[in-house]
Amino acid sequence: MSGQMNYPLHLAILVLLWGYIYTSWSLMGRLGLVSFGHGAFMGIGAYTVVMLWNHFGLSPWLGAVAALVFTAIVAVIIGYPCFRFRIVGHYFALVTLALSEVTRLIIVALRDQTGGSLGATPNGALHGGETVAVGALQFAAKEVWLVIVFVIWLGGLWVWRLVDRSMGRLALQAISEEEEAAASIGIHVTRAKLRITIISALMTCAGGILYAQYQLYVNPETVSGIAISLQMVFGVIAGGMFVMLGPTVGAAFTLLLAEGLRLAFGNRYPALDTTIYGVMLVLFIIYMPKGILGAALDIFKRKKGSEQFPGNNYAR
Repeated sequence: MSGQMNYPLHLAILVLLWGYIYTSWSLMGRLGLVSFGHGAFMGIGAYTVVMLWNHFGLSPWLGAVAALVFTAIVAVIIGYPCFRFRIVGHYFALVTLALSEVTRLIIVALRDQTGGSLGATPNGALHGGETVAVGALQFAAKEVWLVIVFVIWLGGLWVWRLVDRSMGRLALQAISEEEEAAASIGIHVTRAKLRITIISALMTCAGGILYAQYQLYVNPETVSGIAISLQMVFGVIAGGMFVMLGPTVGAAFTLLLAEGLRLAFGNRYPALDTTIYGVMLVLFIIYMPKGILGAALDIFKRKKGSEQFPGNNYAR
């Protein structure tokens, strides 16, 4: 019975955690900064904490600080030259794509420290029937993880709302439409883009830290690289990039899709999920650009409008 209860809790935790990570990506994506490099930031968060804990005994709390600092530095190193020299659109996406893949390759290359393509497991801190190890950020009960991830998810929505109501969003919206015109009216283009990039990268890094500690396993294919970056993009677009809860809806959709494929095909087709993500991403962009939640809200508004003004149905 306990196992039956744990599975729905596990799915709920993953939906909220991925919903938070997708929300982090959408802070940039919905403002015209399409990044395929967020797999790198997630990988930095996951691996930094685990490696510092395994090799140096450094608490994940301190490891998290190191991971966030490292992520901010990488975001500046990548973002500043791109924004300073106006590398935008497809070129910016390609630069970030390279970052994501380079991060994965570095993790694989340092196999003596990271475990390479086999991944690594954080050293266990729960001994003798213990269920809580706060210093090691390890908890046996999924209910504890559900509360932690729920709070983090709410924090992600709060940041999304703050950004949405800030002058920075208006500035970035103007920049995405016409960068030179925005600069001519006094908007500091580089600073505005770099600020949202750092915020988004730090949030994604935090998601990687929690993912590693919850799963107690990290692998370069599951926390970094092109596949994870593509999953983020697909999830946000599928759920609805411009709606606050859209990324969470996308997380639920991608998770249920992945679970359905796993139950239907098992491990017989390793790249099947990535292939389907790619195909469905194209289909969503063409036929449902506002995503599942965005399209549902549009239908609801039209239905509500037709009920309030029934005469409009016969206007023609």
